Amino acid sequence: MALIGDGVMAVLRPEDDALAWKHGPAPWKALMGTLEERPTLTRCIGAAQIVGGIWWALHQEHQYRQEQVPAQESLLS
Repeated sequence: MALIGDGVMAVLRPEDDALAWKHGPAPWKALMGTLEERPTLTRCIGAAQIVGGIWWALHQEHQYRQEQVPAQESLLS
């Protein structure tokens, strides 16, 4: 959910999203500074985060359901 939320923030307010993450080691700060200067790139990364987060959530749900079917079948046997 955090991945999706950060992606939404990056799409809607790219400069603010980059500033929110501008803490940490020097290479990380430099990367966030670069993203702050390139809002279109930040929006693209944000869109990828949203898609990746939704895919991950759906994949986890699918795995969970597959694991539940054998458990239910063993209870019925």
